[in-house]
Amino acid sequence: MAEAGMHKHSRIFVAGHRGLVGSAILRNLLVNGYTNLMVRNRSELDLTNQSAVDAFFAAEKPEYVFLAAAKVGGILANSSFPVEFLRDNLAIETNVIEAAYRNGVKKLECLGSSCIYPKLAPQPIKEEYLLSGPLEPTNEWYAIAKIAGIKLAQAYWRQYGFRAISLMPTNLYGPGDNFDLQSSHVLPALMRKAHEARLKHLPEMVVWGSGEPRREFLHVDDMAEAAVFLMQHYDSPDIINVGVGEDISIRDLAELICRIVGYKGRLVFDASKPDGTPRKLLDVSRLRNLGWRPRINLEEGIAQAYQWFLKPEQGARQSIAI
Repeated sequence: MAEAGMHKHSRIFVAGHRGLVGSAILRNLLVNGYTNLMVRNRSELDLTNQSAVDAFFAAEKPEYVFLAAAKVGGILANSSFPVEFLRDNLAIETNVIEAAYRNGVKKLECLGSSCIYPKLAPQPIKEEYLLSGPLEPTNEWYAIAKIAGIKLAQAYWRQYGFRAISLMPTNLYGPGDNFDLQSSHVLPALMRKAHEARLKHLPEMVVWGSGEPRREFLHVDDMAEAAVFLMQHYDSPDIINVGVGEDISIRDLAELICRIVGYKGRLVFDASKPDGTPRKLLDVSRLRNLGWRPRINLEEGIAQAYQWFLKPEQGARQSIAI
């Protein structure tokens, strides 16, 4: 590495600490004895406000930044709010990266998304497939914003030597997830649907799409462990995939969730609803070559996430993680 890495007393800012990824990164840092952590909720620091972000960085002088804040959501949210998904994410990335560079941050880690890759990318998806084909239309607004953030980080590295790395996680789930059916991703949406179908003794449960698309799922605590590991051990402007290297069909996922939740009704697949990308499996060889692998298998992880969902204080989560 170019210099001594992040240590237990480093000044670390976790942007987006109330969201799925940010909260997991914060948990990981706390468990591992990092003692000088900075967090701000949206009422304290609006990351879309450039002057507020500038003032925060100038006053607090963080040394390391995990940029996990984003406007996030599933197919319905993306198609309903294209302006917010593009505008807000561009603003967050631009403001935080510029302020971090100007205020002497030693290293910044951007959290991207596997939806940045082309809809019909060869499988498994290698990092170099970025910008090699058209995006999936159902989430292109978010994807374009995230691609712009990656390119901005690479530009700061190239022009100014600013150490900004970019991680591309696969589909994430776990404690802190968003279970709002209007804005959630497929796994938490299926979990909530199955839970409610069981409580209401419904004879059948409708699943959007054909059930044929395949998706890869990584527990967010594994993602957080990888994020901290890469902050310590990865120094390159090239993006790096973070995933498990195996996938599952939506049909099999729905059946697994129903089994864990205890719903015994019939699954009905509504093929009139969009499927999204046919398959999305990441090539994680670059990450594995650095020595990192996930620890939580899918069945164990879903069971853990369901127990979190059942806690009475949770309820539906908001779709903005800042």
